[in-house]
Amino acid sequence: MLQPIGDRVIVKVEEEEEQKVGGIVLASNAKEKPQEGQIVSVGEGRRSANGELIPMSVQKGETVFFDKYAGTKLNYEGEDYLVLHEGDIIAVIK
Repeated sequence: MLQPIGDRVIVKVEEEEEQKVGGIVLASNAKEKPQEGQIVSVGEGRRSANGELIPMSVQKGETVFFDKYAGTKLNYEGEDYLVLHEGDIIAVIK
C-alpha cells in the first residue's frame, strides 16, 4: 500500500454519477471535477519551525471534501488516487 510522507493524505476519489441535462448525457470533460473522497492512507504530520511534529487532524477511513483543483493524480495497481496536502482538505463528512 502507499504511505504518504509528511502532511499528505491519499484519497480514493468518489466518482460522480453520469450527469444528464434535458435527457442529454454530458461528455466526461463537461462534468465538474470530483471534490469528495475517502482517505485510504495518512502521513505522520508536518514539522513546525522548531522541528516539533504536528500530528494530522484527519484519519484513515474518513470521507472528506477537498479543494477543486488540489492534489496530484496517481494510479497504483490499477486504482486511481489523489495525493493531497492536509491543508487542501476543506471538511470531514460525519
